[in-house]
Amino acid sequence: MNKTVIIQGSSRSEGDTSKIVNYLASKNHFDVIDLNTKTIGHYDYDYKNEDDDFIDLITNIINTYDTIIFATPVYWYSMSGLLKVFFDRISDLIRVHKNTGRKLRGKNMAMISINNHDDLVEGFNMPFVQSAKYLGMHYLGDIHTYVEDNRIPDVIKKRIDDFAKHIKGVL
Repeated sequence: MNKTVIIQGSSRSEGDTSKIVNYLASKNHFDVIDLNTKTIGHYDYDYKNEDDDFIDLITNIINTYDTIIFATPVYWYSMSGLLKVFFDRISDLIRVHKNTGRKLRGKNMAMISINNHDDLVEGFNMPFVQSAKYLGMHYLGDIHTYVEDNRIPDVIKKRIDDFAKHIKGVL
């Protein structure tokens, strides 16, 4: 059975990103990990962060889930800083924890972006697509969403539902 986790990368645990994530997770029985509740230091070449939450977290993710959906708000035309730090720390799996990193091969990745408007810049998904390719993961696709007046518009709910059907159909 394919298990899916959504990794929420917003600096607000209860913001618009969480509304989208909770909608998707509750309808599809996906687990959620909120990076805002973790202590993950920036990548460094001397591996000074070995005692933070990253290695235990990524090891658990790799050992438990087949599909990883990254959910990020759009901050300055890019993924959130929290999520970027998480992505940077994947380098630990290439340099230090190689056996753990190799277990990403064959897993699935997807991405959801969240903004205040339906106006995502072209190329936003490139770091996700290329990271999946580099790590030997299958990229299942991405969608852009938004929250309006503190609620998810019906058109976005349909987009999310179609995205979930697509992901489940691929698996």
